[in-house]
Formats: sequence, structure tokens, C-alpha cells
Amino acid sequence: MAERFEIVEKALLHMLEDKKYATMRDILVTMNPSDIAAVFADLEDRQIPLVFRLLPKEQAAETFVEMEPEAQELLIRGFSDNELKEVLSELYADDMADIVEEMPANVVKRILKNADPEMRNTINQLLRYPENSAGSIMTTEYVTLRPQMTVEESILRIRRQGVDKETIYTCYVTEGRKLIGLVTVKDLLLAEDDETPVEQIMLTNLISVTTHTDQEEVAKMFSHYNFLALPVVDGDNRLVGIVTFDDAMDVIEEETTEDMEIMGGMLPSEKTYLRSTPFDLFKNRIPWLMLLMVSATFTGLIMTAFEGALAAQIALSAFIPMLMGTGGNSGSQSSVTIIRALSLEEVDFKDIGRVLWKETCTALLCGITLAVVCFGKIWLIDKLLFANPNITLMVDLVVCLALCVTVVLAKIVGCLLPIAAKAVKLDPAVMASPFITTIVDALSLLVYFLFAQALLGV
Repeated sequence: MAERFEIVEKALLHMLEDKKYATMRDILVTMNPSDIAAVFADLEDRQIPLVFRLLPKEQAAETFVEMEPEAQELLIRGFSDNELKEVLSELYADDMADIVEEMPANVVKRILKNADPEMRNTINQLLRYPENSAGSIMTTEYVTLRPQMTVEESILRIRRQGVDKETIYTCYVTEGRKLIGLVTVKDLLLAEDDETPVEQIMLTNLISVTTHTDQEEVAKMFSHYNFLALPVVDGDNRLVGIVTFDDAMDVIEEETTEDMEIMGGMLPSEKTYLRSTPFDLFKNRIPWLMLLMVSATFTGLIMTAFEGALAAQIALSAFIPMLMGTGGNSGSQSSVTIIRALSLEEVDFKDIGRVLWKETCTALLCGITLAVVCFGKIWLIDKLLFANPNITLMVDLVVCLALCVTVVLAKIVGCLLPIAAKAVKLDPAVMASPFITTIVDALSLLVYFLFAQALLGV
């Protein structure tokens, strides 16, 4: 699929260079708006308005929504008022609200100036809801029916209103604006009698969210219940909007990206990688790097405290990187597994006992296996093959015992910290690889030198 798109994109670019606009338009009208937006990403600024004007009105609006904010801003600045009104008239309210949030103040002013009064009012209403809430991602363009309407009247209403609605498959039944049920187009089409009232075929045990429900929770509900749309109500159970499946998918992508950035030791970014300047990347990365650098001081303090042990048994220093690396990797395995389980709501704080037992058993199996392999490796390779006179049986034993205990401690720390973070309302992703590794580095050194003192007397 990717190769085919690349071929089409190259062909379009050649047509643009040769000024074969009619042929280019014939190809563009057959393409999905998302794919056309991807083509725009590779165009020069001067080419974007030209190609955009080749698109039919409705397709142009759908493509505009999928484009990067920089390209959207470029087009808005170049549009005449009439062109801007045409594009805005084809946009859904939630898409326009998203665009307004991305644009600078002077561009926003021009957008609102050319939007009709009803749309302006809707946008202002959506922007008032808290960021990352259901209210901020919902759309107000949906079909409502009354319980007394017949099947025939309902279908006629859908035909008349559906053209301007984001979805018409699921219709919501309201009475005095209060949500009392829902009915699908399938239910209406398969009804035995056209005179059947909607209230007789509607579903009444509804699942809904409020305007202040967190968007991540909303996205999880789509995954759990396989919804196509989810109604959003206010405190009085009045229907104020719906969240559609495509918006939920955007939230899932956004939240997953944010978790990955936090797990990688970075602050979440509002921009895509290519849109980010080096200074943006610096601002997102430097706080964690500074924190981890300072926290690594504890590792240095432990090594300083056992400086005499290292001097007495110089062979010990050669295995420190291996111990710290294995410990960090072990902790990261557990933390990533538990963070993902917390995200999918497979585990909660009440499951901490079961998680601890499972991870401890796993850690013992991993630790013993690694210790046995490490013992053989040190003795056969470091002692016999490289003939290192500083390697003795007791040194080998110290390293392997420390390795086993380090793996166990690392996995315990790796599973407990994310659960603890979740319990105190922090993002469990904060307790991912960089943070866990720093803690485990200090623990591995402490365990290592304590074993050295006990068994080697250093």
C-alpha cells in the first residue's frame, strides 16, 4: 500500500511540474482526503494553494481538516473571504474548533469573522470545556428524534437533516433535550411497520459520558464497547454532543504518543517531530536529563563509599557495567509490562499482591538462570580463556549472587512504582525506563558491594 501511494505521489508531483492540472485533478478526486493531505506535506509553500484549488468543494474541506496546521495557516492567509467561507461551511464544528486551537490569534480572528453566527457560538462553547475532556472533542452535529415519531417520520427526518451531520447511523431520542434512548438506522429500516413509534424500538439502557469525562476514559469505552459514537450529556442528562469513533482514535494515538514520550524520559510534545524545532526538542528533553543526571549522584556516592573495596579487589570493577545494565533491563521489562496493564485496566491497586507474587517468581527464575550462565561465562572466558589472575571462585560467586538479587529487586521495583504512581493519581508512564534504571543502578551497586564485603572481606 505504501509503495503504491509513493508511486501515485511521484506521478502527481511530475504532473504539477509539467502543469498538467486537469490530469492531476482527475487523479486527486479519486483519492482519500488523508492521502491527499500527505501529498500536500511534500509540496512547496507556493504549490499548496494551487493544488488545493484543484479539489472539489467538499473534498477540499475534508482534505483541509487532515492537513498539518502550518499548511492550513498558509491556505487561510491566502484565501479570499469567499474561499474561506466556502471551506468553513463544509467543516464540522469539532474539526473547526481543533483548527482554531492550533492557529495564531490573527488567523483565529479571521476564521471567526467568516464563520456563520451559529458556528461561532458552537466553537466558543466547545473551547470553553476543559482540555482533554469529552466536551473538548465532541461534535454537536448529530440527529435527534422524538419518542412519539413513527419510523416513517424518523427516516424522513434523517434524510432532511443527515447531510449536515457527522454521523447518521446512530440517532438519539430526546425529550425536552434529555437523552432517553437511541435507535440505529438499521433498526428503523428493519422495523415491521412504518407507523411503529420510535419509543417502541429504541434502546433505553444507554451508556453516556459527561462533558468533563477525561478523553482517555472516553477512548477506552470505545474500545471496550465497540461503539461508533458515544453520547455526551451535561449534569441534567441533557444531550449536548457526541464523540465519534474517528475522534476516539485520534485520542488513542495522542495518549499513546504521550505515554511513549514520558516512558522515554521526555516531556510530552504538542507538535509532531518534523514540526518541532531543535529548541522545542531541547525543552522537552533537558528537564528529565537534568533530573536523571542529579539522581545519578547516589550511584557515585555508593562507589565512593566502597572505593576501598574496589581498590582491594580490582576485578570487581569489570563487572559493574554488566550488573547495572542487567538490573536496569530487568526493571524496565517489569515496569513496561505493568504500565501497559494499568493502561488497559487489566490490573489495579487492589491487585498489587498478585502482581508482586507473579513478578517475584518471574524474577527468581530469571535471576537464577542469569546467575548460572554468568558463573560459567566468568569462569570459562574471563578466568580460563583470558587467564585473568584476579578472577577467583569467590569473586565469581559474589558477581553471580549480586546479579541474582539485583534482578529480583529490579523487577520488584519495576512493578511496584507504576502501581504506586497510579494510586496517587500520577501517570504510571513517569515510572518507566529512565527513572527505574536510575534507582536500580544504585541498588545493584549497593547489593554488589555488600556481597563483596561479606564474602571477600574487603
